[in-house]
Amino acid sequence: MSEKIQLEDIIPENLMGMRIDQALAKMFPEYSRGQLTKWLKAGDVLVNGQLLKPKESIQGGEKVTIGTELQVQDESWQAESIALDIIYEDDDVIIINKPAGMVVHPGAGNHQGTLVNALLAHAPQLANIPRAGIVHRIDKATTGLLMIAKTLTAHNSLVSQLQARTVKREYLAVACGVFTAGGTVDEAIGRHNVDRKRMAVSATGKPSVTHYRVEQRYRAHTLIKCKLETGRTHQIRVHMAHIRHPLLGDPVYGGRLKQAKGMTETCREVIHNFRRQALHAGLLGFVHPTTGEEVSWQIDLPEDMQQLVDALAADAEITDLL
Repeated sequence: MSEKIQLEDIIPENLMGMRIDQALAKMFPEYSRGQLTKWLKAGDVLVNGQLLKPKESIQGGEKVTIGTELQVQDESWQAESIALDIIYEDDDVIIINKPAGMVVHPGAGNHQGTLVNALLAHAPQLANIPRAGIVHRIDKATTGLLMIAKTLTAHNSLVSQLQARTVKREYLAVACGVFTAGGTVDEAIGRHNVDRKRMAVSATGKPSVTHYRVEQRYRAHTLIKCKLETGRTHQIRVHMAHIRHPLLGDPVYGGRLKQAKGMTETCREVIHNFRRQALHAGLLGFVHPTTGEEVSWQIDLPEDMQQLVDALAADAEITDLL
């Protein structure tokens, strides 16, 4: 589905000397600067009837005309009545606690049962927002908090905050091996050279930064808290695997199953039955698009991951007593 965009305005005199892409971002804040730049490059923006490049300067007083279409939804996306764990909702945003096993966007092999399908049934107006208001993603098997924009203004604000790296995102993860201390992984991430479905640390990838600290050490694993500066696909999973501490249960980057010598049978069974990466998006914070206030939400570990850390802790205590 696409929406026809017809805009017309006069560039304010106080923007004299500014680049046209920057001026448009101030004049039309409901659209992202990236989107406006695309329209400039596509020839959808006229300034006094002329085409300008994004970096060209304006004088102020020119007439701007924008005529284009905004792709807001894939026509194959259908609303489905699916229960959602809504942590918060107002006129601008929705905060969702996504369960393990739910895909965020429809795609090959996942046309139904996704978060998008559920959101379109819950809030039909999201059909008029790019990607049904979803501005960031977490993997199918990862649990936790996601923010949804309900208006174009909110969408632009949240996207801008993500680009400025001001959104607060913290994850809890169980990694293989025992960490001696926290640290930072500052390694670019791109597509794997051979397996294009995987990501990898790559000199030609996009800048990616993950900060981590130790929350609890067990005998052969560590509960860590990760803070993201960037939000690349599989970022935490790739970065932890890169420093040889892959996430427990990760089917793609996890390698061989790690078990401590002499581990209790109960703990072995819990680990064996944990069939996803042990990763949970537990904290999310940003500046509210309308009120300008800093808001944040935090949720506990899901039941399966809580059982996992409880089993690891119990195993460590029993071993300490021996």
